[in-house]
Amino acid sequence: MSRSVLISGCSGGGKSTLLAEFGRRGHAIVEEPGRRIVKQELASNGTALPWIDAIAFARRAIEMSTADHAAAKGQAGRTFFDRGLIDAASALQHLTGEPVLQKLSTAHRYHQTVFLTPPWPEIYTSDPERRHGFDEAVAEYDRLAATYPALGYEVVILPKIGVADRVNFILDRLTAK
Repeated sequence: MSRSVLISGCSGGGKSTLLAEFGRRGHAIVEEPGRRIVKQELASNGTALPWIDAIAFARRAIEMSTADHAAAKGQAGRTFFDRGLIDAASALQHLTGEPVLQKLSTAHRYHQTVFLTPPWPEIYTSDPERRHGFDEAVAEYDRLAATYPALGYEVVILPKIGVADRVNFILDRLTAK
C-alpha cells in the first residue's frame, strides 16, 4: 500500500495548516503544487495562473504533482501531500473535457484513504495566491468528493476540529488500517 497520503478538499479548509503540523511532528510533507506555481509565476510575471490561464496552470500542476509523487517513493515512512495529481487532473478534465483522470490516477496511486477538508466558511479566507471565492471553492470540493470514490479511493471527511486533533484523527485512522 502506498505511503503517500493525500489531504485534499475545499480550498481554505485548513490543508496547509494541517501539513505544517505534520511537518512539525517530523513527517515528510509536500506542499500544495498550486501555491508553489502561483508564487513562481508571480515572481517571474508568468501567466500560468488560475485567474489568467487556468489550463496552463492545471498542466503545470500535473507536471509538478507527478514529480512530487515520484520523489516521495524514495522517502522512508509516510509522506503527507497538500493536494496532488488527482486534484490537478480533475481540474484539467473539468476545464477541457480531456479524459486524463483515469489514466493518471491508475499510473500514480496514493494511499487508499484520502482525507478531505470540507467547506468551512468560518476559516475560509482569500489571499494573493487564492483569489477565488468560497462558492468556487465549494464547487471544486464537490467535484473532488465525487472524483476520489469514482477512482477507487476511500474518502474520509475530516471533522471541523482543532489542528492537532485533526492530525491525530488522520494518524489514528491510518494506524487502524
